[in-house]
Amino acid sequence: MSNRQISIAVDAMGGENSPYKVLKGSEIFSKNYPDVNIIYFGNTEIIKNLIKDYKIKITNYDIVNTLENVNDDDNANTILRNRKQSSIYKALEFVKLNPNTGFVSAGNTAAIMILSRLLIGMIDGIDRPAICSVIPNRKSFSLMLDLGANVNVLPANMLQFALMGYSYYSIINSNYNPKIGIINIGTENNKGLEFLQEASDLISNSFLNKNFIGFIEPNKITSGDCDIIISDGYTGNIVLKTAEGMSDFITSNLKNVFTRSFINKLSYKILEKDLKSLKDQVNPEKYNGAILIGLNGISIKSHGSATPFAFSCALNKCYDFINNNLNKKIVETFSNL
Repeated sequence: MSNRQISIAVDAMGGENSPYKVLKGSEIFSKNYPDVNIIYFGNTEIIKNLIKDYKIKITNYDIVNTLENVNDDDNANTILRNRKQSSIYKALEFVKLNPNTGFVSAGNTAAIMILSRLLIGMIDGIDRPAICSVIPNRKSFSLMLDLGANVNVLPANMLQFALMGYSYYSIINSNYNPKIGIINIGTENNKGLEFLQEASDLISNSFLNKNFIGFIEPNKITSGDCDIIISDGYTGNIVLKTAEGMSDFITSNLKNVFTRSFINKLSYKILEKDLKSLKDQVNPEKYNGAILIGLNGISIKSHGSATPFAFSCALNKCYDFINNNLNKKIVETFSNL
């Protein structure tokens, strides 16, 4: 446990089934981290009533009343001009003004990105933030970025993504030299778009050259051969959503197979332990909470439809990034250039 007083500013109103899932997720998180102060930004009356009605056991918390919410269909102009009293804006403003804090929200992704960059700002030397998350593979897990923050990128941005991913990985596994690769349509150096080839050259000429394995194809993402997977946001977001859809398709069909007949049900009982282990390995709830990496502060985007358990995982990630000084590690990494 850190000796510092860590606080997490939470948008209590964003996402489906909020504030309930936010509060219940906080209860799960607080069992392991009772000393972390959680500050809820949202409608005070609704939050207090839910805590009382559902007997939610959280003790180390505060509530900051906010007057409005960001809507799912708000555009950039509306977010910037008319949402300064929203739970997202006020929570990020708190993070900007207070050290040892981070932000978590299951709300509007565009609003989180726009307001995080406006209020928290960028780390020196980084042009754009990237959405970065952990994804499972055959061996353990990989990091992947960008997952949707930047549709169009320059080769220099992808070098920055690689540097930030390297810093992130040092928190997860400090005793391992991670392999870094770029998603492409082929592994040959002359394959793919020109900016990918230029990005490959930049990474090869940096101190990361000993970690860089070149291009990887999307069908190798889950092989475990690459620990940090670099992509532009457009490609990364498509890969992520395709993987989520295929995962849902496979798991739902497996369920139908094992309930189709008595023999199938019996087969499930025989394989139950292994199937549960597989389900746990690919369970997206465990990996919930993508960081907007590159900001001068910690901002975590939870899935809008996250369950309370999934939201608790996003809170866990926020705590780990604050406690392990992720931004300081990124600054140190960039100093090696």
